[in-house]
Amino acid sequence: MANQPREQWATRTGFLLAAIGSAIGLGNIWRFPAVAYENGGGAFLLPYLIALLTAGIPLLIMEYTIGRRYRTSPPAALRQMARPAEVIGWWQVAISFVIATYYAVIIAWAVRYVGFSADRAWGDDPEGFLFGSFLKASDTPGFVSGYVSGVLWPLIAVWVVVLGILAFGIRRGIEKANKVFIPLLVIFFVALVVRAVTLSGAAEGLDAFFSPDWSELANGSVWVAAYGQIFFSLSIGFGIMVTYASYLRRRADLTGSALVAGFANSSFEILAGIGVFAALGFMAQAAGVPVGDVATAGLGLAFVAFPTVISEMWMGGLFGVVFFVSLVIAGLSSLISIVQVVVSAVQDRTGMRRVPAVLAVGGAVALASILLFPTNEGIYLLDASDHFINQYGIALAALVGVIAVAWLMRKLPELQRDADATSAVRLGHWWRICLGVITPVVLGWMMVDSLRAEFDENYEGYSTDFLLGAGWSVAIGALLVGVLLSLIPWKAAEGGLSDLGLETAEEQGAHRRHGRPDSGSGTSDGREDR
Repeated sequence: MANQPREQWATRTGFLLAAIGSAIGLGNIWRFPAVAYENGGGAFLLPYLIALLTAGIPLLIMEYTIGRRYRTSPPAALRQMARPAEVIGWWQVAISFVIATYYAVIIAWAVRYVGFSADRAWGDDPEGFLFGSFLKASDTPGFVSGYVSGVLWPLIAVWVVVLGILAFGIRRGIEKANKVFIPLLVIFFVALVVRAVTLSGAAEGLDAFFSPDWSELANGSVWVAAYGQIFFSLSIGFGIMVTYASYLRRRADLTGSALVAGFANSSFEILAGIGVFAALGFMAQAAGVPVGDVATAGLGLAFVAFPTVISEMWMGGLFGVVFFVSLVIAGLSSLISIVQVVVSAVQDRTGMRRVPAVLAVGGAVALASILLFPTNEGIYLLDASDHFINQYGIALAALVGVIAVAWLMRKLPELQRDADATSAVRLGHWWRICLGVITPVVLGWMMVDSLRAEFDENYEGYSTDFLLGAGWSVAIGALLVGVLLSLIPWKAAEGGLSDLGLETAEEQGAHRRHGRPDSGSGTSDGREDR
C-alpha cells in the first residue's frame, strides 16, 4: 500500500456524475417537495436559492478543495491541517457508518415495492399493508424482537450490489456505476414527471406547490428550513465530498464542478417537486379533498401516498415500477458514496488494499444493518436514528468543521488560493464571508432551534427511554467513536502519506515539513496533470 499511487477518476464527467449521484438521493424525491409546500410554496424557492449560493456551494467548494489538496480521507486530511482536527474527520466517518446501516434498508423496501407495484399488492389499504403485511411492525417502539424475511433478503441483495461495486474501485466500480445510474435515473424520472403532469388534477397539485405565499419570507423558520434542505441534500458535512475529491487530479476545476453539482442537485429537486405534486393533485381530486390534505413527506409519501396514486390511475403498475426503480437507483448511488467514506478512511488509516478493506469495513456496516433493521422494530429504530444523526450528527459536525477551518485554523485564504489556481471561476471575498460568517451563524441557529423543539416535546411522541437508546446514544456515540479513533496512532504512515499520491521521498519530506502537498499544486507532477 505504501508505494501505491492513489486511485483517480478517469474523467471529470465521471467525478461529476458520482458527486451528483451522491447528492441526489431519497431526500430529493420525498423531502424537498413537502418542505417547499409547507414553507411558502413558490416563495420558498427564493430562500432556497440564497441558501444554495451562500452556504451549499461555498461548503461544496471548501470540501472539494480540502479533498483535492490533501488527497486523502477526511481524518487524514484534517489531521494534516491541524492534529486535533482529526477527531472531526473520524466523527464524520462514524456518522457515515450509522447512516449507511439504515439507508440500505429503505432501498430494500423500494426493491420489494417494484414487485408489489406490478400487481398492486397493497390492495385498498397501502398504509396497513406497509406496516402490517410487509414490515410486520410491532405496536410499540423497542429493540429487536424478531426478523422479517421479506425485508431481510432484499437488504442482503442491496449490500451485495453495493460492496461489489465498491470492490471494483473508483474508476471501474463507482465511476462506471454512476455513468449508468445517473442517465437511467434522469430518463426514468423525466418519464415519470411527464406522466404525472398529464393526470387529471395535476394542475391543482402544481398550483399548490408553486403558488407563492410571500408573507412566509418574514418567518425565520422558513429560512432555517431552506438552509436545512440545502445542507441535507448536497451530501456535505459528513465527509463524502472530501473523500470523492481526494481522487481528483491536481489540475481539476473545483469551483466549476461545485456549481455544476449544486445546480444539478437543485434542478432535480424541483423536477421531483413537479412530479410529486402533480401526482398528489390527481390523488386529491380522486378523493375529493384539497391537495393540502394528501400532501406528505418521507416514508408516508413514497410507501403510502404513491401506492394510493398507483392504484387509482390507468397503467398505474408501470408508473409504480418506474417510480420505485428511480428510488432504488437514487438510493444506491448515494449509499455507495456513504460507504466509500468509511472504506477510504480505514484504507488510509491501516494501509489495507481495497478489496480486503471493502470486505472488512463494508461487511461490518452491512452486518450492523442486517442485524438491526429488517426487524419488527426496524421502522422505529430507523426513524429515531435518522432524526438524531441528521440533526446532531451531520449538522453539528458541519458546524464544528466550518468553525475549525474558518476561525480556529484560519485556512480559508490558503484553500482559496488552492482552488483559484486550477478553477475557471475564481473565488472572491464572498466565499470567505459565506463560510466565515453566514454558514456558522445559520448552522448555529438551526442547532439552537432544533434543541429547543427537542426539549419541548419528545420526537414523534416516543418514550424518553427509547429516544435515549435509539436516538441520543447514536448521535453521541458517533462523536465518542470519532474521539477514540483519533487517539489511536497512525500505523500505515504519518498522516496517511502512503496514500496521498506523494510518491517520491522529496515530495513526502516537503509535505511533512510544511504540512501540505507539494506547493506546486500539481505543476511539478506532470503525470497527474495530463
